Parts: sequence; structure tokens; C-alpha cells
Amino acid sequence: MPGGRLSHEDRLAIAAGLTEGHGYAEIARRLDRPTSTISREIARNGGARGYRADHAHYATSSRARRRRPAGNVEQPAEVDAYGRDPQAVREFAEHFAATMVDTGVPRMAARVLSHLYTADSPSLTAAELVRHLEVSPASVSKAIGYLEQVELVRREPDDRGGRHEHYLIAEDIWIQAWKTSARANANWAATARQGAELLQPSTPAGARLEQMSEFFQQLSNDMSGGPAAGAAEDAMTLLAALFHAARPLTAPQLATALDWPTDRVTAALETAHTYKDFTDPLVLRPAGTATYTVDASPNRLTPIQRAALKDQTEPSICR
Repeated sequence: MPGGRLSHEDRLAIAAGLTEGHGYAEIARRLDRPTSTISREIARNGGARGYRADHAHYATSSRARRRRPAGNVEQPAEVDAYGRDPQAVREFAEHFAATMVDTGVPRMAARVLSHLYTADSPSLTAAELVRHLEVSPASVSKAIGYLEQVELVRREPDDRGGRHEHYLIAEDIWIQAWKTSARANANWAATARQGAELLQPSTPAGARLEQMSEFFQQLSNDMSGGPAAGAAEDAMTLLAALFHAARPLTAPQLATALDWPTDRVTAALETAHTYKDFTDPLVLRPAGTATYTVDASPNRLTPIQRAALKDQTEPSICR
């Protein structure tokens, strides 16, 4: 029954589902239960890798006996500082994590991200995550490393001078995730295009890779709102040329150096100027009348980092 307590048979089915590699949602469907019930049950009893049906059933019964109030005194409902049911919040966090797991996010990374998202505090330390999630420091460290790699979480030092680092979700987290996905699709397209050229599009294998390249390139373009593949490559080549030159150049100078027609250079300049997000971390910058150079994206470095780098590059004055 969907609203009833989990039986020993239910817990045996949960353990079997985890062994077979099924996600929380699939196990919930098989038992006709809410996904949050399954995710909470597993989280309370060792996690996906440590879940044991017999132990979970015994532990749950033991907790129920300890929590049973004496007599018929009705216990007041627990609420947080905002008047919400903390248990309902925890259940949603586990359900949120289970949803991310079903889309391919590693389970512990999903739990950490979900907890950061549902916490009212703007940031949390590793110790707080360990305590709230009831997992080991190594598990949190590995999850944070993954989330930083995919640019979903960033770390900041303690502004009060403490030793602990704080982890938080960037305000533009989903925009960055979207860009990361668009870049990944562009990489798939470029690799498949190289394979199609190598194997020849007229062959079955070459045709298959060419179709794959076209699909991922279109998907990347649709996600990024960026230019077509050829225009994007020209823009990146032009920025690389300006970076290598390390000085401002005019369009005719670029055309001569790259051995391109002037209109191709003009189009590449326009693409680089229009799609600044696409060319990140480099941006095109006018350096005078009809001259151009490259600079780092202004959003990549904080003012403090820029000042620190300037101090590192300026020669020291000997007295």
C-alpha cells in the first residue's frame, strides 16, 4: 500500500533492485511507492552500496520503539525557523537527489548538490556536509571534486579568517551547466567529423560518423545560440592569432598573417564580437582605430585575483 510502512518483503525488493542496478524511481514504481520513500529508506540505512534488507528492517523497528512517546501525550510538530516541517524538507532533498541520479549524476554528488540547494545558508563547509549527510569526509571530498569539475559548485575561503573552506552554488549555475553541455556536444561533433573524414563519408562507417557530427553540431548550436561550426572555428583561430602576436593588429594584417581573404577575417571578427560567451575565456577587444587584440574574459578573474597577478608581474624595485 503506497502510504503504509515498508515491510520486510519491501526491503528485500529494494535490496534486490539496488543489486540489479535500478534507480530509486524504478524501485519505487515496482513497489508502488513514492520515490522519496525509497530514497529516504536507503539513505537512512547505509546508502545504495551499504543497504541490507534485514539490517534496515531491524534498525527501523528499533528506532520506532525508541521514539514511541510515553502514554497518549501528543508531541508537538517540529518546525524550523521558517515554520516548515524539517522532515518534509529532508525528504524533498533526497527526492531531488534521486532525480539527479536518474539523469546520470553520481549518487553522492547528487546528495551534496541537493543539500546545498535546499539549505537556507548561502554556503556550507565540508564538516557541515559530513554531519548533515551522515557520510565520511572522503565521500564529501570526492563529490565536491566532481561538482567543481563540472562547474556546479565553487569553493571560497572563510571570510572570517577561519581555516575551513565554504562550498556554494554559483548564481549562474544552470547557465554554466548549459554552456558546459553545449561545449561537450561541440567536442562530440568535432571528433565525429574527424572520423568521417578519415573513414570517408562514402563508406557506411564514414556516413554514420558524419550523421553523428551533424546531429551534435546542430544540438550544440541550438544550446549555445552560437555560430555555425566553420564560423566558430574561424573566430577561435583569429583569437589564437591575436594571442600569439601579443600586440594589436588590423584586419589586413590578420588577413596577411593567416593567408585569408579580408572578408573572411571581417566575418571572423564579427563572430568573435557577437558570441563572447562562445569564445570564453578569451574575448576580442578593440585596441584603437581598426585594430584588435585579445583579453581574458572579465568574468573569469575577480578584482582581487587581477590585482594579485599584477603584483606578480610587476618588477620589484631594489633599494
